[in-house]
Amino acid sequence: MTTRELQDRIIRLKKENDVCILAHAYQSQDIWEVADYIGDSYGLSVQAAKAPQKTILMCGVRFMAETCKILSPEKRVLLANPLAGCPMAMQISHDQALEMKQANPGLPLVAYINTTASLKTVCDVVVTSSSAVRIIEKMPEKEMLFVPDCNLGGWIQDQLPDKKLHLMKGGCPTHMRMNAHDVEKMKALHPNAKVLVHPECLKEVVALVDFVGSTTGIMKYAQESDAEEFIIGTEASIVQHLQFSCPDKRFYVLSKECVCHNMKMTTLVDVLHAVLGTGGEEIVLPEETIRDARKCIDRMIELGG
Repeated sequence: MTTRELQDRIIRLKKENDVCILAHAYQSQDIWEVADYIGDSYGLSVQAAKAPQKTILMCGVRFMAETCKILSPEKRVLLANPLAGCPMAMQISHDQALEMKQANPGLPLVAYINTTASLKTVCDVVVTSSSAVRIIEKMPEKEMLFVPDCNLGGWIQDQLPDKKLHLMKGGCPTHMRMNAHDVEKMKALHPNAKVLVHPECLKEVVALVDFVGSTTGIMKYAQESDAEEFIIGTEASIVQHLQFSCPDKRFYVLSKECVCHNMKMTTLVDVLHAVLGTGGEEIVLPEETIRDARKCIDRMIELGG
């Protein structure tokens, strides 16, 4: 069966079985083409809540499917590939987060959305890479705990010198594999290219680039820029997507190490089995977890819009 035949079958089945397909930006192009919505983890969860379908299929990683379930507890939420996790989301547990709060009484705990549902139950607010600066700037507290990504946290700290963020030594393994040498090497090869990276990158990388922003921000910058060449410092699939959306421009991956193996686990056939009802994993969360985890997400919506 060809890619196009698989896609046509998935599109037909999702309509017949009342399934809304969500694809994270790091999924492959063939999955993008069958999705109802594409975006970051939070944006997809919002779309899931708005979608009329009763079943949501997340093509991404586990914490994203959990966030969908938290925001749409009445819906059936499936993760296309049950093994697709997020190493960063597992770097701090519920109990460790609780211990941090107890050791620092009075300081709010701010968590990156790339965390488990269990951890979110003890957080005061969650943030995304695109909303973090805006949300933390609006918080009345001058001092706070931030978990788990110290690179994102450090970048936020640089934008908000009046705030004090206490960071832990966590982060995204994919983004941390890129270094300053990679930037210098690619700039030498493509001197006219703009360098665009995610704030999950190391500080030494961020210091050398033209733009730092979320995945959505990176794509928007490249699509709207008058420049013709770009070096992309985030998951390599973004280069492919930008090549499709802007075929007259040139895009280069910052490093061959820019690959999230968990994101790459989901295949078009996984999507097929999930819409058929013969694959994927249903996300089931205790009612109290949904209730308590929802509080920090509601606070994010209140502060960040």
